Amino acid sequence: MIFLDPLDAVFESISGFTGTGLTMAAVEEKLPRSLHWWRSFTEWIGGVGVIVLTVAILARPGSGSLTLYESEARSEKTHPSIINTVIEIWRIYLGLTLASIALFAIVGMPLWDAINHGMTGIATGGFSVHADSIGHYGRPLIEYAVVPVMVVGSIAFPIHYLIVKGELRNFYADLQTRWVFLWFGLGSLALTTVLALNGRYSTLEEAFRVSLFQFVSATSNTGFGTATVGAGAERVWTAGPVLVTCLGMLTGGAAGSTVSGLKLIRVITLVKGTLWQISSVFVPDTAVRHVQLGKRTLDRDQIEREYTEAAVVFFLWIVFLMIGIAVLLRVLQRRIR
Repeated sequence: MIFLDPLDAVFESISGFTGTGLTMAAVEEKLPRSLHWWRSFTEWIGGVGVIVLTVAILARPGSGSLTLYESEARSEKTHPSIINTVIEIWRIYLGLTLASIALFAIVGMPLWDAINHGMTGIATGGFSVHADSIGHYGRPLIEYAVVPVMVVGSIAFPIHYLIVKGELRNFYADLQTRWVFLWFGLGSLALTTVLALNGRYSTLEEAFRVSLFQFVSATSNTGFGTATVGAGAERVWTAGPVLVTCLGMLTGGAAGSTVSGLKLIRVITLVKGTLWQISSVFVPDTAVRHVQLGKRTLDRDQIEREYTEAAVVFFLWIVFLMIGIAVLLRVLQRRIR
């Protein structure tokens, strides 16, 4: 039986609402459909739902709910009223979910599977109705179809709004969206190269398909899988491709999307801010300098403020990563004993 321990149920719920995707269900096929639906629903709500729903009900200037909304990098408004912005986000989110479900059904995924994977895919959460995730189907067409859904979930919702309104130039004009495609493309090609050189797959197409899926899934923090990356006798990947994949997990996608990770805008700010700090050593203090960040031109005070914020987030991310690793190692050590 599954989830007999109340702690398992708590773990599963937190994993769902936070979009983490870790599960206590070793074999998802043994779960009843009611739990399949609930797990998918928690991730779908957790994607953007909890915060924007709270804002829609409780938002007022200076309120905690509005602070939460802005902390998720969703302070950019698509409408003058933040309530209308939230409603528009919900409409877009629902529309993208229905489109994902339709796409999966068209490429041959069973309807029940398509509904659940459509919800968890657009939410970049990764809960599946099968123990071996998308690899269960063994069909390249389905694997390729899941990739654009994960990419769409990695793009900021204000950009989705502009694209829906017909401003398609934002696919390449927006800094974060441009880097979503560039980073996904470069990472997938790098992973393909490593796997091809290692001879892990029989054809170049298979190596590319596996690399594309795994890198996009990792970078979007979705967690769907089609390849075995486990330990022991079943290991398929060596340390090299695992490291490339983990690098994608660190960066994440665009701020204002459903992904986790540092967010690309913070990574870009860290890189440009660091170069700016280094170059500051070689110029006089009286020099007037600016940093171009997308369409924004930042002066000295602005770049220092945004660089500091990005550096603090990165530092805290590393600190909590180290704490998590230490706790897990301690628990594993006790179990081995």
